[in-house]
Amino acid sequence: MYYSQEVIDEVLRGSDIVDIVSSYVHLQKRGANYQGLCPFHNEKTPSFNVSPSRQIFKCFGCGVGGNALTFLMKYDNLSFQEALQQLADRAGVKLPEEDRSEQSKKRQEEREQLLAVNKEAATYYYRLLRSPRGKKGMEYLTGRNLSPQTMQKFGLGYADGRNNDLVRMLKEKGFSDEVILKAGVAAFDEKRGMHDKFWNRVIFPIQDTGSRVIGFGGRVMGDGKPKYLNSPETPVFDKSRNLYGLNMARRTKKPYFILCEGYMDVIAMHQAGFTEAVASLGTAFTQQQALLIRRYVKNVLLAYDSDGAGVQAALRNIKIIRGTGLNGRVIDLRPYKDPDEFIKALGSEEFEKRIEHAENGFFYEIRQLEAGYRMDDPAQRTDFSHEIARRLCEFTDEIERNNYLREMARKYFIEEESLKRAVASYGRAGAGTPEGLTAPPSRLERPARERGDRKEKKTPAAASDLRSQRLLLTWLVDDPGLFSQIREYFSPEDFEEGIYRQAASALWQRLEAGKDPEGSMTAASLIGIFETPEDQEEAASLFSERIEGDPNPVKTLTEIMTSVKRGTVSRLQKVNEKDDAVIRQMFEEKKKQQKLSGVTVHLSKPSGQ
Repeated sequence: MYYSQEVIDEVLRGSDIVDIVSSYVHLQKRGANYQGLCPFHNEKTPSFNVSPSRQIFKCFGCGVGGNALTFLMKYDNLSFQEALQQLADRAGVKLPEEDRSEQSKKRQEEREQLLAVNKEAATYYYRLLRSPRGKKGMEYLTGRNLSPQTMQKFGLGYADGRNNDLVRMLKEKGFSDEVILKAGVAAFDEKRGMHDKFWNRVIFPIQDTGSRVIGFGGRVMGDGKPKYLNSPETPVFDKSRNLYGLNMARRTKKPYFILCEGYMDVIAMHQAGFTEAVASLGTAFTQQQALLIRRYVKNVLLAYDSDGAGVQAALRNIKIIRGTGLNGRVIDLRPYKDPDEFIKALGSEEFEKRIEHAENGFFYEIRQLEAGYRMDDPAQRTDFSHEIARRLCEFTDEIERNNYLREMARKYFIEEESLKRAVASYGRAGAGTPEGLTAPPSRLERPARERGDRKEKKTPAAASDLRSQRLLLTWLVDDPGLFSQIREYFSPEDFEEGIYRQAASALWQRLEAGKDPEGSMTAASLIGIFETPEDQEEAASLFSERIEGDPNPVKTLTEIMTSVKRGTVSRLQKVNEKDDAVIRQMFEEKKKQQKLSGVTVHLSKPSGQ
C-alpha cells in the first residue's frame, strides 16, 4: 500500500516516540534525551537513546536507529503498512482507503490462515478431551482438582495423535500442508510423513491479549519425554513476547501480577481467585515479557518453586524485573513446593497473607547471598559486605540507592559511611548490572577511528568531513531559522552522495518551501523518506550527532560549516582538474569557504539541541 509523505508526517506528528518506545524499553531521562538498554542486542551499559525533540531513536552500540515507525517495524516484526496503521490508530489518525500491496496482502492472509488453523486445532483438542478418547487427560486434570468451569475457561484439551486425525481434519477443511506445518500443530519426517505434533498430551492453548489462540503447550501423560512440548515460534507466536494467562490477567484490578513458573500454576491460581497470575511459555523469563507486564502494572510478585531451581530462577528474574523499571517481590511458599500445592494445603486466605508479606526483591537476593557466607568469620563477613556494595551499584536512582544502603547498613551492622564509600568505589569502576552507576561515552562522542563507523573508514579527513555534515544537518533540523542565514553558501551537493545527499535534498526542499517547521522538517519525518530499514538506520545516524555544553556554539557552527565547505572543495579537486566547468565551480566554492569565516549566525537554539 502506498501512502503519501504528507500522510506519514501527519501520523508521526501525532506520535510521541518516547511514549511508544517506553512501552517496550525502560527509559531514564539523561539530559535532553532518554536512555535505556537496547532491545535489539545484548548489552550491560545503556547505549540506546531516544530524542524527544527529533522524535528518533539511536543505539550507539549496534547502530540501529530510526523513527517511531522504524522502531515498531523492527521490534514487532511488522511491515511498514502494519506499523503505520498501529501508529495511526494510536494517534487517532484515519488512514486513506487504498489498495494494499501484494506483499502486505500475502502477509496478512498468512497470519489469518495460521490463526484459523490454531482455532480449529484448539476446538479439536477441546472436544477430544471431553470424549471417551480423552479419558486419560480428563483423569489427570480432575486429579489436579480442576473444575469443569476452569477447564472450559482455559480451553484445555487433549491430543491422542491417533491416526493423525487433526492433520486429516485440517486438510478436509482446506488448509494446505505448508500452513498446517507452519502453524506448528504438525510435524514431518521421512518415515511417517506429515503427522500430528502432539499426542498423549493434555493441551494448553496459548492466547494473545485479544484471546486468539496463537500456539499450544502440551504435558505428556506418564513418564514420556519431554515433559512439556510447546509450539515452535511462528509469524503469530513469539514465546519471548507473550505470557500465559495474560489475556485474563490484564483485566485484574490488582496493582500487581503474580509471575508463576508453569501453566498448571497459573490455572490453579486463577481457580483459587488469583486471576492476576501469568507465566512464561516454556522458556526463561525475558526482558520483553517484563516490558509487556509493565504495560499493565508496575509490580510483580514471584511465586516460583521453593526448591533450588526455583530460587535460581527467582534471582535471575528479579534482576530482569528491576532492570525494566518494575518493582519485584517474592512470595514465600515454604514448606510447600509451588502455588498449587500451597493453595491445596492451606487455602486461598493463607496464600493472600503470603502475598501481603511478600519479600522485597533486593532483600531476597541478599538473604540468598548471605547463605553462602559464614557470618561469624570476619574475612567472610567482609567479603559479604563488599558484595552488598557491588549489588547496590545496580540502583541508578540515588535516593533509592541510599534508602537500600541505609537498610543494609542497619540490618548487617555495617558502618554506613564505609558502605557508602565502597559503593562509590565500585560505581566508579563500573560495577553492577546493566543499571550500573557509570557509563562509557556514547558512540558518537568517541573519535571516529575508535567507533568504527560504517562507511566512514576512508581517511581521517573524510571521517571528519562526514561528521561535520551530520552536525550541520542536525543543527538545521533543530534550528530551521538558521537556513535563511546560510542558504547562499550551501546546497545538497555539499553533502556526500547517497543517504547524506538524499536527506539534505529533502530538507532543502522543505526549508525552501517554508513548510511546517514543527512537522515536516523533523528528523523523524526526514528518516521516513527512506524505504529500507538499513537506509533508515543510516539516516538516523545523520541526526544523532551532538555537541553538549558548548560554551561558544556560534564559533563551533562556523567551524562546522567551514569543514563542510572544505570537504566540497576537496572532492572537486579530485574529480577532473582539466574540466573547465569543474575548475570554475571549485573556485566558487573556495570563495564561499573564505566568506564563511566572516559570517556571524544568530541561533535560536545555541547548542544545536
